[in-house]
Amino acid sequence: MQAAHYLAMFITAGGVCVVAAPSQNTVRPPVLSVKTDLVTLAIAVVDRDGVFVAGLRPEHFSVYDNGEPRPIEFFSSEDLPATIGMVIDSSGSMRGKREQVTAAGMAFAALSHPLDELFTVNFNEMAWPGLRPGLAFTADRDELRAALAGAPAQGMSAVYDAVDRALAHLQQGTRDRKALIVVSDGGDNASAHNFDDVLESARQSMAIVYAVTLFEPDDHDARPRVLKRLARATGGEAFTPRRASDVVRSFEQIAHELRSGYTIGIQPPDSVDAGFRSIRVVVNAGDGRQLAARTRAGYYAGR
Repeated sequence: MQAAHYLAMFITAGGVCVVAAPSQNTVRPPVLSVKTDLVTLAIAVVDRDGVFVAGLRPEHFSVYDNGEPRPIEFFSSEDLPATIGMVIDSSGSMRGKREQVTAAGMAFAALSHPLDELFTVNFNEMAWPGLRPGLAFTADRDELRAALAGAPAQGMSAVYDAVDRALAHLQQGTRDRKALIVVSDGGDNASAHNFDDVLESARQSMAIVYAVTLFEPDDHDARPRVLKRLARATGGEAFTPRRASDVVRSFEQIAHELRSGYTIGIQPPDSVDAGFRSIRVVVNAGDGRQLAARTRAGYYAGR
């Protein structure tokens, strides 16, 4: 009795190969290879008034990789769940502001996707997880409130160490879209890491970083531009709320952006040198509107 033919599947770093098993008459088995090394970009589109724009199609977007146009291989405008971390400053500079931050975090959770994975990292001169031991992520409001409100405002500030720790924790999440919301004045006087370390980690992680900078006008230790640079490099945005109601509004805007954006995938060129490659996205709806697309500054090739 002849042996039955069968198919074997092999998953490799370059893609998926389906290989027909050899029979007595088979000289060379056919191979189907599917590449999976797409670069995925989370994109927010706004009009001239800063209003998010929905309903766009793939033909409305042009993507440039190191200045060269690349075809769009994947496109989605679906409301997808995300893994999201809140990095909360608990140093002495946050005295009197923690209640505002807790209220803003809860407002964010109320507007988030019900399947989002949420976590917090608190920091002063040290960084530590806000959720109780053994709980990496949560969608439970009570757990999140306890994590946001459970740290006193005292001590020095290690914001770079906290962001680095949160970026590492993001990679444990199961959602493809990943983001951090950093709440701080940007001043750092206790980190082992420096800003360049954190910027490099953020670029490699493909996470979006949003910054909510809280500081007094006469606070000479505040460094809001540092967090703004980190946000812009990753496709996020920086907010500088001045009133308690503005803090909540900033978090609500971030939640809205995460749920109304686009995801685009491009295939890197077949042969590129290892290193950082710049990305630029242009959007044209064909109706005369002045639209702007915001995404990360680039990605690392050759990894």
